[in-house]
Amino acid sequence: MKPGPLNLITDVAGLRVGNAADARVKSGSTVLVGDAPFVAAVHVMGGAPGTRETDLLAPDKVVQEVDALVLSGGSAFGLDAASGVADALRAQGRGFEIGGQHVPIVPAAILFDLLNGGDKDWDENPYKGLGRTALETAAVEFSLGTHGAGAGATVTGLKGGLGSASVVLECGVTVGALVAVNAQGAVTVGDGPQFWAAPFEMGGEFGGGGIAQGYDAGYEPHPETQLRENTTIAIVATDAVLTQAQTTRMATAAHDGMARAIVPSHTPYDGDLVFGVSTGVKPLPDPVFDPIRLGHAAAVCLSRAIARGVYEATPEDGDRWPTWQEKFGR
Repeated sequence: MKPGPLNLITDVAGLRVGNAADARVKSGSTVLVGDAPFVAAVHVMGGAPGTRETDLLAPDKVVQEVDALVLSGGSAFGLDAASGVADALRAQGRGFEIGGQHVPIVPAAILFDLLNGGDKDWDENPYKGLGRTALETAAVEFSLGTHGAGAGATVTGLKGGLGSASVVLECGVTVGALVAVNAQGAVTVGDGPQFWAAPFEMGGEFGGGGIAQGYDAGYEPHPETQLRENTTIAIVATDAVLTQAQTTRMATAAHDGMARAIVPSHTPYDGDLVFGVSTGVKPLPDPVFDPIRLGHAAAVCLSRAIARGVYEATPEDGDRWPTWQEKFGR
């Protein structure tokens, strides 16, 4: 497999991503929207998730497709970003049709960035407006790092960020990942610049630092962020034809990629979760083994996207942590 043309989740045809952020608040929102409704699923591994409408994504529920997915900062306040997206989609005539009424289905997940140095003393929750703006700016090409849901993200010792990556399998199926990296754990090995995800890097996409010399399999992490200032939220997508149950399995497998790139991950204080998306364009040539390849590809994409999100972060006034570029001078 090799990266797609853009090395973004939008290499899955028919998907667009939009970002919106408030530099004063040090937070933002990201929306993934399709040209048409798409199959969606979710798998939660963290101990402290914050979500909206995720119960609908179980394979036994009536609604099998959604109109958009939202990743947002702001903790519980950030769930309101999905309201802005839903309002805008309804105005476009999109949504689940019931008796002439259109109800857009917009599941969402949030991360905690309320203590990152930004001004959170708002009179009115800003996230509904951020969600609407993110949808309005949705495009095939979008920025990584300190943008959207990654605008206020942090990891142990560094700024976090918004990351994305893609691969095209030999069978022609495309898989992509989108992630807001805001972890209790570390994304780099010890005190050095090497990313835990280094074995999966393609084409120097996050610095080409390689695997750390003197890698210590007995390394014991010491997270530096405050408890509950956490959560990595992600989306993995494919153009393969998948049922909701198969999409759930792809999202589940993608958590391996999170665990490879963040140490530790899935802690009791992270709300780590992965949404799965299938646009349903390309039938799988091999229904037995291709789902295995899809899960592996999703995990690889997510590892790479996590490292890219941190690698692409940029400095701003009032930051509590340096960017990877600032700390390691690359």
